[in-house]
Amino acid sequence: MPVTEVLETVMLLLGGLGAFLAGMEIMSESMSRLAHGGLRRMLNKTAGNRFAGVGIGAAVTMIIQSSSATTVMVVGLVNAGILTLFQATAIIMGANIGTTITAWIASLGSLDVSAFLLLFAVVGVFMKMLSKRENIKLIGDTLTGIGLVFVGLSVMSSAMDPDLHPEMMGVIKQALEVVKNPFLLLLIGAVATGIIQSSSAVTSIVVVLATSGVLIGGTGDGVYYVVIGSNIGTCVTALLSSIGAQPNARRAAIIHLLFNCFGAVIFTIFLLCWGWFGTSFQDVVLNVIFPENYQFQIAFFHTLFNVTCTILFLPFAKGFVWLANNLLRSKKGEPTPEEELIAHPDERLLRNPSVGLAYLYQETGKVFAFSMETLDKAFNAFLAKDTSVSQSVNERNGEIAQMSRQEVAYLVKLSANSLVMEEEKTISSLHYVLNDIVRIGELADNVTKYTGHYVNDGLHFSSEFLEMLKEMYAKIQKLYGLSHEAFEKKDFMKLREVDALEDEIDNERRRLVQTHIQRLNEGKCQPQNSSVFINLVGNLERAADHITYIAHSIEQNQ
Repeated sequence: MPVTEVLETVMLLLGGLGAFLAGMEIMSESMSRLAHGGLRRMLNKTAGNRFAGVGIGAAVTMIIQSSSATTVMVVGLVNAGILTLFQATAIIMGANIGTTITAWIASLGSLDVSAFLLLFAVVGVFMKMLSKRENIKLIGDTLTGIGLVFVGLSVMSSAMDPDLHPEMMGVIKQALEVVKNPFLLLLIGAVATGIIQSSSAVTSIVVVLATSGVLIGGTGDGVYYVVIGSNIGTCVTALLSSIGAQPNARRAAIIHLLFNCFGAVIFTIFLLCWGWFGTSFQDVVLNVIFPENYQFQIAFFHTLFNVTCTILFLPFAKGFVWLANNLLRSKKGEPTPEEELIAHPDERLLRNPSVGLAYLYQETGKVFAFSMETLDKAFNAFLAKDTSVSQSVNERNGEIAQMSRQEVAYLVKLSANSLVMEEEKTISSLHYVLNDIVRIGELADNVTKYTGHYVNDGLHFSSEFLEMLKEMYAKIQKLYGLSHEAFEKKDFMKLREVDALEDEIDNERRRLVQTHIQRLNEGKCQPQNSSVFINLVGNLERAADHITYIAHSIEQNQ
């Protein structure tokens, strides 16, 4: 066999695979951006409904074209405490169904219309070049990705064309048909998927081989073992991603592995113990539905395998959670994501910037709450004349500053990804929000300093003044509640209430200062109280300003 033929075949195969994977990546990214809000909303609707979880997992995977990417994203959400293990289990099962769409797309290459599908790449490029509208450009990218997928499939099919490369294809066909051991075929599917990190790509390659007349394993059911093995290999990405994550995130990756392994065991037993299963399935079912179309038969089996496994195991979702918890037991005193103040910004979610941004937005709300708790702590200490709180407030401010730095770094990474305009505006607004949150913590630190003067200088404030101060702070707490709700839910209707209450707080500050000056003139108040009094009231009013700014940050997202 000529060396040039070997090199040509290998180069065509690698080039075709590269075009296929590039097309999948472009299609995945553009569809994710088109559905940027949809993905976020879908993942927020899982609740405790396992059927909704399966549907969402399937839908998300169909959009981003990768069950591995979906599972990695789920691992990140579990790590952040946003999803429970039960919710993650259902989504993972759905993701396995969603990933089968790629095999169906690849099977279209066997139809006469495949040549027209190649034109999608050109149409998509022109749509992006000629249109100024962002959504049209994204649709163009999606079409380009679809076109490149079929370009890749076409190139790989040409590389394996027995008429063009008879000697090379003869060797490949003989080599693949000689491998009849089902466990070796399972291993080939798992290893190939682990290397490429895409079961969709491996299944598509199997479809291309079938188009070229290569019968893997030499029998009709040999290819099924490779398909089953590819489902096991797709777990590698999630397992690698879970290294160093929270225990629950590692458990989510284990559940993905258990689900695929249990399904593989059941189907392998059927194929081994009932030899007629593969033959009868092909003759009675596949040849009736897709006569003389081996490519569609492979895609159908891939879908049947994942749908059947989901139907079998979905009722036992809680059992998978129990098994994962027992395989990876929690260490004594180990905090859960819910018990932690805030999870570190999860790098896994950068695979889908829209979901990563939604996660960071939620975490920013937690830091906002933490800064307000710090201010509460400082104010209550002032009322109680407790100077011991100063160190605690300083430590909490250190945490706020650290979390702010981490989030800013994460925002910079998100900005490097392709985002829609709305998301870019959100990132810009979050930079300002984090600055406001840090300022609230710093104002809390100022309050502890006034407490020190209050105690160390032997100052005295009347009960009337303290009651007025409490009334003002009660309004600040109410303002925080409204602002946090407006920020978290992006509720523009709340902004009117926020502004009205903030005006009341401004008036309250003026009233307190005027009352204080009047009492000074009447000799009812000590002059040495003035510095602490006016600065304390002024700092509380500035805290209210920053709380209001955070509420109004949602206007920048319009």
